[in-house]
Amino acid sequence: MVSIARKNLFQDLPRFIVAQAGIMFSVGLVTIQIGILNGFTRSSTVLIENSDADIWVTSEELRHLALTLPLEYKQLAEAKEVEGVDRAEPLIAQSTVWRDKSNQIAPIRIIGFNPEDTLFRPRTLLEGTLKDIQQPYKIFVDQADLKLLDVSAVGDRAEIGSYEGEIKGITTGTRSIVASPYIFTSLPNATAYLNSPIAKPDETPPDPPDLTDQNRITYILVKAKSGENLSALKDRLEEALPGTKAFTQTELTELTQTYWQQSTGVGYILGLGAVVGIVVGTVVVGQILYSSVTDHLREFGTMKAMGSSDWYIYRVILEQALWMAVLGYLPGMGLCVGLGAWTIQAQAIQILISPATAAGVFVVTVAMCSGAAIFAIQKVTRLDPALVFKS
Repeated sequence: MVSIARKNLFQDLPRFIVAQAGIMFSVGLVTIQIGILNGFTRSSTVLIENSDADIWVTSEELRHLALTLPLEYKQLAEAKEVEGVDRAEPLIAQSTVWRDKSNQIAPIRIIGFNPEDTLFRPRTLLEGTLKDIQQPYKIFVDQADLKLLDVSAVGDRAEIGSYEGEIKGITTGTRSIVASPYIFTSLPNATAYLNSPIAKPDETPPDPPDLTDQNRITYILVKAKSGENLSALKDRLEEALPGTKAFTQTELTELTQTYWQQSTGVGYILGLGAVVGIVVGTVVVGQILYSSVTDHLREFGTMKAMGSSDWYIYRVILEQALWMAVLGYLPGMGLCVGLGAWTIQAQAIQILISPATAAGVFVVTVAMCSGAAIFAIQKVTRLDPALVFKS
């Protein structure tokens, strides 16, 4: 048997559709804003996700993952001698300039690593093998950055600094919204690009030499021995390497994501958009429920005159609100998931809608519709059953 709430809800179909459109808009706005914020913050630490290191050692001046000072390469050997260290490997992450075939420049971030090491490597290679970047001046580019860098496929060339680089592989899932495009290469290649002269040399540059103690790196990635206490190992590393600071993967991720959320105002702006969505949804649902109750005042008055309690009538209105929440949430969330899939494919911009986000938005939607029902409940609270007997 159809409940009174559902009967009232579907009686005026055009008004019901307008209400659902308002809820879908609110659900979409809140979900997209939160999803963009989640995707934005997660992309700021995409490099960390490509590492199996337990600890990242860097300059004590570090502000976040992309803003730190270099270390001396010789400190890598010192880190390997620290008690509790199983493996220690170097990583270079510094900015330089990309010059495409049309002579346009663009900022990039060179990521230098040893392809034979195990603590860092791009997770997914669409084309090429790690051995390819051991060759002089060979690089990997993420497929999402091909258009931005004005290249299209393996074999294309461009200048990095003043040296030429040839694309030998394509990665995926390594694009960061907050950072310049990542260019992956070997440690010698990365050092050569970062130290290349300002003017393009007349002759082909020599093959990049292996790193020496005088060269600079950005991070020392550390794998602890099994069962090692990471907190104690961090203390020993900082003591053995003066001027450095050690972070666990989790600590560096939280520090970087917190920086981008709180220091750039992005979190505030996206949060404000979500609040606007909730306000719009509350107003639309409240108006629709209030109109519905007004149209059915005589029915509610009759129920009161027949002895129905106020709480029973409140439940009818709340049930209407809950049905509106569920029927607005489901298509709204479906549209958001579809939009997120499209943006990651078309623009490589992630709208991250996690199960926790979806559940949270559902709770907000139910609270929004229930809160909007208060306006209608107040109308019924003041209803006089004698209204039924008036003409």
